[in-house]
Amino acid sequence: MKPIWIVDDDQSIRFVLEKALLREDLPTRSFTNTREVLAALEAANDDEMQGPQVLVSDIRMPGGSGLDLLDKIKQKHPGLPVIIMTAFSDLDSAVSAFQGGAFEYLPKPFDLPRAVELIRRAVDESQREEVAEERMQATPEMLGQAPAMQDVFRAIGRLSQSNVTVLITGESGSGKELVARALHKHSPRSNGPFVAINTAAIPKDLLESELFGHERGAFTGAQTMRRGRFEQADGGTLFLDEIGDMPFDLQTRLLRVLSDGHFYRVGGHNAVKANVRVIAATHQDLEQRVKQGVFREDLFHRLNVIRLRLPALRERKEDVPSLTRHFLQQSAKQLGVEPKRISDAALSQLSAFNFPGNVRQLENICHWLTVMAPAQLIEPKDLPPEVLSNAPLESVPSAAAPASGGVVTSAFATETAHFEPAPAPAAVVAGTMPVAATAPVPAAVPAPGGAAVPMAGWEQGLDAEAQAMLAAGQPDVWDALSRRFESHLILTALSFTRGRRIEAAQKLGIGRNTITRKIAELGLDQDDA
Repeated sequence: MKPIWIVDDDQSIRFVLEKALLREDLPTRSFTNTREVLAALEAANDDEMQGPQVLVSDIRMPGGSGLDLLDKIKQKHPGLPVIIMTAFSDLDSAVSAFQGGAFEYLPKPFDLPRAVELIRRAVDESQREEVAEERMQATPEMLGQAPAMQDVFRAIGRLSQSNVTVLITGESGSGKELVARALHKHSPRSNGPFVAINTAAIPKDLLESELFGHERGAFTGAQTMRRGRFEQADGGTLFLDEIGDMPFDLQTRLLRVLSDGHFYRVGGHNAVKANVRVIAATHQDLEQRVKQGVFREDLFHRLNVIRLRLPALRERKEDVPSLTRHFLQQSAKQLGVEPKRISDAALSQLSAFNFPGNVRQLENICHWLTVMAPAQLIEPKDLPPEVLSNAPLESVPSAAAPASGGVVTSAFATETAHFEPAPAPAAVVAGTMPVAATAPVPAAVPAPGGAAVPMAGWEQGLDAEAQAMLAAGQPDVWDALSRRFESHLILTALSFTRGRRIEAAQKLGIGRNTITRKIAELGLDQDDA
């Protein structure tokens, strides 16, 4: 990963940040003034990997201010996140930094864990933008040859010189954001920013601030003014994903922005104008939600100027082979391994799968195969359990489960799961729960009311292990299995984050103190080291 550049004439500030970031496995490079930074940036133009991932700069330094540095950097590196460090007395003079594109403020004196968390957030944002830009450059324009997709491509072509609002509909995982990015890339706004926000993924209390920004002191914790996504997308495109889940009261504010381009930051009294093209997407039936009274009819008509329907993958099965080969190549490149090939038999079985998670599920299956398939040629027996379980019983090979007896599924067993490429955790590769050979493994468990609920692969393994332990009269079955489950889950998360406990805790949805306590209780310190 590229280093974090720290710019401050105070040696103690540089030292503290360097040590804190190195503990998080974040490389650093330090500078004492703006002249050094600009010279280093000029030299790094010939070698992109020597440039910064994030730049953290003080606002007041001899030989040039952090605001001047911000302005020069944004001219040549508009996508580079810049964090401005400033004393409280500088806040008023530094508000203009947001207009210049600063990612966030870091007020002095700062709390070190919060500073690291902010820098980590900037790193994540930078890496997301790099991946998105790489995909836009490297991914073929033709995402499929099926007639339904050709209709989408033709619509993108017709809209290439337009700034009209577009509503993209389609199931989750069908590629709505890719279409939105293509619309932006081939529009008159292609040189401007593309900003995406999932309105369903952000709590209602925070969504208004995320969209429109907030003024300093607008609410508890609002220590600085912050620009919202509309301001960040000024001159470009704002992609509002899952618009059907937007809270009703915020729909009114969105309608006002779409009408005249003006809005107010939370806690603000001065109207802000943003020149933004809005592209919205949803997997829901908006007409039905209008009838239910949970979506404004006037907003629906404002968004529904041009509608593009993206077909589900099961509606364009002829695209599965080409998409599979593309994703296998992409996965190998991301993981730094030799690309795997897939046999015609495996490809035929994969094409017969219904893909409830659509293209995203196919992409994650290809990631899983790149890590888990034992040979360079992928055979039907190497496909993940959710694909094999969909095949006719006589065609499912007995080698579907790993030799160790563990049940390993792909990262995307449902349409809501998500895969981020990383080296395969040892706990996953080895199998999560050894299955006793004599224990029966039911395909379903009774649900209230007598109906049978199908069990996932790992649940079958857990059920078989529990039955074997109960039959053997082993005491403390609950504690034993709970400890093993928690151990594997924590080890997998730590492997995924390469040992970074704070990040592992965040991804698991638990607190930093909780993961530290669990590691000690479960005796994982040596494994984690």
